Amino acid sequence: MQTSVRILDIKPVTHNVRSYRLERPAGFAFTPGQATEVSIDREGWRDKKRPFTFTCLPDAQALEFTIKSYFDHSGVTNELWSLGAGDSLILRDVWGTIQYRGPGTFIAGGAGVTPFIAILRHLNATGKIAGNRLIVSNRTEKDIILRDEFEAMNGLETLWTVTDDSKSPLVQERIDADFLRRHVSKFDQNFYLCGPDPMVKDLRGLLEELGANVDNVTWEK
Repeated sequence: MQTSVRILDIKPVTHNVRSYRLERPAGFAFTPGQATEVSIDREGWRDKKRPFTFTCLPDAQALEFTIKSYFDHSGVTNELWSLGAGDSLILRDVWGTIQYRGPGTFIAGGAGVTPFIAILRHLNATGKIAGNRLIVSNRTEKDIILRDEFEAMNGLETLWTVTDDSKSPLVQERIDADFLRRHVSKFDQNFYLCGPDPMVKDLRGLLEELGANVDNVTWEK
């Protein structure tokens, strides 16, 4: 499937992240945590596909993506920054293995939090957020995506850590084995991982070494 949809509006989230709200085609369905390949419906860009996760509720009237733009090279996310309401994006089939399997700890690196947005929003909207925890590592405090929204979810525990922001009052640590030992009290729970591939690979190994059941660890395969 391939369909072109108009951008309804764009809102800032951080200094380099925006929320893109789009028309929703009739019958278009997804499960929180799933994604699709997106390209810009503009000459020279239609064949340049990138995976983005839906960040709206599954029954929302409009679709939404929360996308970080990288300005250091001329790619799709950089070009997205130039778009506005009325421009169009091309969506394709829905896919993805990150889906909610029960209360647990969500661990993300930077923009890797995006697959968790729709999941946590849906749990919050349905009164099932209690018992879940969100741990996110960012380079600086200003890079944290939707911090206020997550902190306002009654029942969701949040832990922010930064790796290159010495003036921040937040935890100043990388997520490694020592971090997990000190900040995770039990490993016989569900874990959800998303971030740069090397980070996810390392975390999977560390969690298993610390006693987590690999069957309880969810990531994008």
